[in-house]
Amino acid sequence: MATTRYGAHAGKDRAKGSVWRNWAGNVTARPVREVAPASVDELCAVVREAAEDGLPVKPVGSGHSFTAAAAAEGVLIRPDRLRGIRSIDREAKTVTVEAGTRLRDLNVALAREGLSLTNMGDIMEQTVAGATSTGTHGTGRSSAAIAAQIRGLELVTADGSLLTCSEKENPDVFAAARIGLGALGVVSALTFAVEPLFLLTAHDEPMTFDRVTTTFDELHAANEHFEFYWFPHTDNCHTLRNNRSTGPLAPTGRFRGWFEDEFLSNGVFQAVNSLGRAVPAAVPAMARASSRALSARTYTDIPYKVFTSPRRVKMIEMEYALPREALIDALREVKAMVDRSDLRISFPVEVRTAPADDITLSTASGRESGYIAVHTYRGMPFGEYFASAERIFTAHGGRPHWGKLHTRDADYFAAAYPRFGEFTATRDRLDPDRRFTNAYLRRVLGD
Repeated sequence: MATTRYGAHAGKDRAKGSVWRNWAGNVTARPVREVAPASVDELCAVVREAAEDGLPVKPVGSGHSFTAAAAAEGVLIRPDRLRGIRSIDREAKTVTVEAGTRLRDLNVALAREGLSLTNMGDIMEQTVAGATSTGTHGTGRSSAAIAAQIRGLELVTADGSLLTCSEKENPDVFAAARIGLGALGVVSALTFAVEPLFLLTAHDEPMTFDRVTTTFDELHAANEHFEFYWFPHTDNCHTLRNNRSTGPLAPTGRFRGWFEDEFLSNGVFQAVNSLGRAVPAAVPAMARASSRALSARTYTDIPYKVFTSPRRVKMIEMEYALPREALIDALREVKAMVDRSDLRISFPVEVRTAPADDITLSTASGRESGYIAVHTYRGMPFGEYFASAERIFTAHGGRPHWGKLHTRDADYFAAAYPRFGEFTATRDRLDPDRRFTNAYLRRVLGD
């Protein structure tokens, strides 16, 4: 095993052959060594030393990607010691944070400062760099993915130097690196736009599949954030509407919040899925019961307490972004496919939206988008289900989420993304020797 030369502050190397696993357990890697730098200088030294040793480099976050985007073949960089807020600029309305900061910690810290991100995804376990690099998004009529809220970033490039990027400084790199897949360098810090803390009123309501699909355009237009879940083997959906509110603060009751978000959505849902894995024939009946378990509720709270929820039931996921005008047709095709098949699907299908953005490899790049996410419980077969869903999504010009399972390659993406060549040209310039590559990037970006 190669020895380190940057001193004890970067963290002790793990033994050669140590296995890394992602959150879902479907991806493993056996890096040559693992390091945990405690400063940007140490991070730069790690990259330089990897180059001297001829090793590729890959940072990992919390492992919430289902693809092998973070699988390291040489040096695995853990960002655990690169955490926290560097600075808050209230005049510019920005916050700069270390790359390894968890979204949970960022949201809590911002709330204490009376600040908030504008939009966010539905979980908070990812690091800020991991979430943005793979295109994590929530749902929004006019507020886009987390990466679209980035106003600047630091990038450690292939020669170990530090490059700062924004709309004014290295704008070509900035256009690509906000969702960079780890292919352009190692993100060391991110600057996000923030705004004064605000309130959201959430209204969750059961709705039939026919009603939500026939009125989808109206529901989307009438709500700042609208999403819904369809329960396979049923005609039932659960809708979520989140809109800004003047208050007063009226959080969900402690018992009801625990009962619905922990007991039902995690505890009971875990048991139901475990039973479904053991007795697949019982899944349709359990799906009908599960789809009726959640009732209507309305509450008002600060953003991260509305946008996010605990997700502890481990699953495997595929998600595609479609042109928004194709979203409902594609969803109906997915439902018809499940209805006529022998598949047994115990996880609901999630439907969200995002406005167009200007990030080179964003799934919403240049077009208003709708998202359909399909899931299976970990350990359940997913090959036939995902392959059938993927055929529907690609027929509608879909773009897969970079951190969720798909089978697409560079040829597909070159056609799906008008600016794909712009991204690969930036990669060729910043990383000609492919210091930051792995098998996943070779497939989706080409050699």
